[in-house]
Amino acid sequence: MTEIPGLADLVAPLEVGQFFDDVLGRAPRRFTGEKGRFAALLPWRDLDRVLRQHRLDFPRLRLARDGEVVPAHTYTEMVQTRRTGLVPRVLSAPFSEQLRAGATLVLDSVNELVDPVGDLAARLEHELRERVQVNLYAGWGTTHGFDVHWDDHDAFIIQLSGRKRWRLHGVTRPSPLQRDVELPPRPEGEPLDDFLLEDGDVLYVPRGHWHDVSAVGEESLHLTIGFNAATGVDLVAWLADQVRADELFREDLPRFAAPEYRTKRAVELRQRVTELLTDDLVDRFLADRDAQAPAHPRIGLPWSATGDLLPPGDDFAVRLLTPRAALEEGEGTVALVAAGKRLVFAVAARPVLAVLLGGAPCSFGALTEAAPTLDGVTLRALLGELVTQGLLAPA
Repeated sequence: MTEIPGLADLVAPLEVGQFFDDVLGRAPRRFTGEKGRFAALLPWRDLDRVLRQHRLDFPRLRLARDGEVVPAHTYTEMVQTRRTGLVPRVLSAPFSEQLRAGATLVLDSVNELVDPVGDLAARLEHELRERVQVNLYAGWGTTHGFDVHWDDHDAFIIQLSGRKRWRLHGVTRPSPLQRDVELPPRPEGEPLDDFLLEDGDVLYVPRGHWHDVSAVGEESLHLTIGFNAATGVDLVAWLADQVRADELFREDLPRFAAPEYRTKRAVELRQRVTELLTDDLVDRFLADRDAQAPAHPRIGLPWSATGDLLPPGDDFAVRLLTPRAALEEGEGTVALVAAGKRLVFAVAARPVLAVLLGGAPCSFGALTEAAPTLDGVTLRALLGELVTQGLLAPA
């Protein structure tokens, strides 16, 4: 079984708390590591299997060279199927020829295609408390796939194999957004940093930092783990959704009324908004953001399709599918808040839910030990309810 790294592994020798305090959202940081330590996450043979077994539409699978996207028709063909119409298929010879000519292979959301990478994404979502997407980049030549650019998300880059040259150019607009009032101007002059990211190294790049990356004439494979931290703009958008419950905000504005009526409405709206701006506003927003985060898809066949929902006996494991779930304590109850749902259980279920919240697969035996007051039938019923709600699956 592949050992899945966590945030502490990526930012060592820094402590996670120190990374949050001093690095996150502030400045790029490189973390060197032992060669081969991430190789099991996605070996070359697994990438080959993904290209062979999946129908990968452009732009999810794409090639780029010298800052330009290579036209997909030069290395794929559309194949007629009996029921689903035309589907894309990679053509081995021209695809490989493009790679030999220096193209970079890009595969988006590889966490949905390779289990260890999916487990990595789930673990980091649990620790970062934000949605995570992992893209793959592979190159062999000496050209660069993309020109100097900035991303609208923070990223960890994990070098799985080989080396890549990175050039960092700094920030020209603090905290830029994908939807913004203006674009950051291109940087001028020489890069602020120019280095080789080696096999086993990790690089953290906050959003808005200009960079360009190029291969160095040898095979290179890396993962880019992107995540968007919540911003004040996100909070205001969330607040706008919250006020839909208030009739005052749903009413038409008095466009054609006398000026004093428009002023009166402005005062009323300002007063209601002020009432919402409590000291715990940020905490309420972040808690609701976590509570609405969707579950990761994992069906748990064949068991989830049976009336038993879980494997027979007690020699099996389960996994919670919502990395950002939370518990709310009540009067003799505990509520699991996840994926837009709030499930209330007797307080005796709390130890089981607390263990599941860790995100790792948990054996039925370990859950039994965590809650000795629950008998096996009751524990299976609890887990079965989570399965029916799409929050848990056999691991």
